[in-house]
Amino acid sequence: MDAILAEIELAIGWIPSWIIGLALICGAIASALLVHCFASRLIRRLLGRRNPVVRLFLDRTAGPTRLALCLAAVAFVLPLAPLNDTLRTQLSHFFAIAVIALIGWLSIRAVDMMATRYLQQFRLDVDENFLARKHVTQVRVFKRVIDTLIIMIAVSTALMTFDSVRQYGVSLFASAGAAGVIVGLAARPLLSNLIAGVQIAITQPIRIEDAVIIENEWGWVEDIASTYVVIRLWDWRRMVVPLSYFIERPFQNWTRDAQSLIGAIMLHVDYAADVPRIRRELERAARDSKLWDGAVVNLQVVETHPRTIELRALVSARNAPQAWDLRCEIREKLLAFIRDEMPEALPRDRMLMSPAGDELEEETLGGRPRELAGTGPARAHN
Repeated sequence: MDAILAEIELAIGWIPSWIIGLALICGAIASALLVHCFASRLIRRLLGRRNPVVRLFLDRTAGPTRLALCLAAVAFVLPLAPLNDTLRTQLSHFFAIAVIALIGWLSIRAVDMMATRYLQQFRLDVDENFLARKHVTQVRVFKRVIDTLIIMIAVSTALMTFDSVRQYGVSLFASAGAAGVIVGLAARPLLSNLIAGVQIAITQPIRIEDAVIIENEWGWVEDIASTYVVIRLWDWRRMVVPLSYFIERPFQNWTRDAQSLIGAIMLHVDYAADVPRIRRELERAARDSKLWDGAVVNLQVVETHPRTIELRALVSARNAPQAWDLRCEIREKLLAFIRDEMPEALPRDRMLMSPAGDELEEETLGGRPRELAGTGPARAHN
C-alpha cells in the first residue's frame, strides 16, 4: 500500500499533499453514499415490502446509517491521506464530534422507533378513544423529555472535547456558588416546563385531543411538546400555552374521563307557556336528531323573572363538537315550534289601564297582570 501511495505521489507530485488527502476523503464519502443508496434499495425491495417493521427501520434510520457509513469510510482513509499534523488533528477532532452527534442521533431515532411501534396498537379516530389518548399523551411527553436530555448530553459532550470549554467547566465547578444560582435562575422556565411535562405525563390532567376551555377559549389539545402545549381552537387558530400553566392554574377539561357531554339550552318564555308541551317537543326533536346519543333529554323550569320564566333543556351527545351542534339544532327547533305552534309563549310586556275620572291611570306590571283596588278587571295586551 505504501509503495502504491508513493507511486501516486510521484505521478502527481505537482499537486499539494493536503489537496490529495481531502480528495481521498471526499471520494471515500461519495463511495459510502453510493453503497448506502444501493444497500437500502436492495433491502427495501427484498424485505421492506412485506415487513412493516423493516420498512419503519429503514425510514427512521436512513440519515444515521448514511452518516455512519461516511464516518467509517473517513476512518479508513484518514490514516492513509497525506496530511500534515495540524490538518490531521483538526480532522480527527471533527471526526470525534461527528461520532458524538451520530450516537445522539441514533439514540433519538431509537426512542422514536420504539414510541411509534408502541403507539401503532392504539387508534385515535374512534369515539371511545380514552385509553388511546392516555397512552399517546404519555409516550409523546416522555419522548420529548428524553430527546431533550439526549440533545443536552450530546452537546455537552461535544463541547467538552474543546480544551477551552473543558477548562471553563472545571473552573465553573470550582466556583459553583454564585454561578449555580445564576444558571438555576436562567434555566428556571425550561426546567419548570420539563418537570411539568413529566407531571402531566404521569397524572394526565390533559391528553391529546382533549376538549378544553382555557383563557375563555374553547379548543382541542393538538400537541404536547417538551415545554409547551398547542391548543387547536374552534376557529382553527392555535393557542400556545406553557406546560407549567396546566399545573399552576385552573382550566376546564370537557373530556377528562369520557367523550360524552351534556349540552344545555336556555330559553325565556312567557308565564302562559305550556311547559309540558314544550318538553314533549324537546323529546321529539332529540329523537329525530342524529347527534343525540340517547342518554339524556330533559326540560326544567330553572328560574323566574319579572317578565319571563327561564327553561333549561338538557341533551347529551357523544363528544364536544356534536354536543355544540346538537345544542344549536335543538335551540332552533324549539324556537320555531314556539313561534309557529305556541305564540302565546313568546315573551311580552303587560300593562293595566283603568279609568279614574276623566284620566287614564297606567301601571306597568312587569309581565304578570294584577287587579287594582276600586278599578275594573285587568286587561292584558301585547
